[in-house]
This record gives sequence, structure tokens and C-alpha cells, in this order.
Amino acid sequence: MATSSGANVLRYSALGGGLFYGFYHQRTLTSHAERSKISRRYQEEVSLIAKAKAEFTKKTVPKESRTEGGGVTSGPNDPNLDLEAYLTMKMADEAK
Repeated sequence: MATSSGANVLRYSALGGGLFYGFYHQRTLTSHAERSKISRRYQEEVSLIAKAKAEFTKKTVPKESRTEGGGVTSGPNDPNLDLEAYLTMKMADEAK
């Protein structure tokens, strides 16, 4: 029982098409996974940078501005008085 040459051409064409599609699909999946991995790594780095900036600002805030109320020390006899910050705060209050 011999198959015709047309059936063989069709069969091998389908096989070749399937191989091509499989290669293309695998490449697409791999590139999507790689992009996702790069995106996750980038987002992690962004969050680490934001945390580092927050920690740096906490570390470098002058002691004068670390009052319990979070405001400016305004007592005239206080040795930690920051006159510039006090005047800036008063000007901001007047502008409101």
C-alpha cells in the first residue's frame, strides 16, 4: 500500500510547519520570561534605592529638626533654636 507523493508532501509540510511554529513559540515564551525577570529586577532596584534615600534623609536630618512635634524649636532660650527654619515656618504660616 503505497501513499501518493501528494500525501507525503502534505505530511512533511505539516511536520516542517509544526517544527517552525514550535521554535517560534519557544522563542516567544523565553523572551517574555526574560523581560519579566528584568522588569522584576528593575522594580526591586527601584524600591531599594527609595529605601536607601529614605534612610539617608533620616540619617542626615539635623538634630534641631528632630523635635518631638516634628516642628521647629521656637523657644528663644533653647540652645537648639534654628532661626532660619523658624522664620521660614512663620512665613509659610502667614502665606496660608
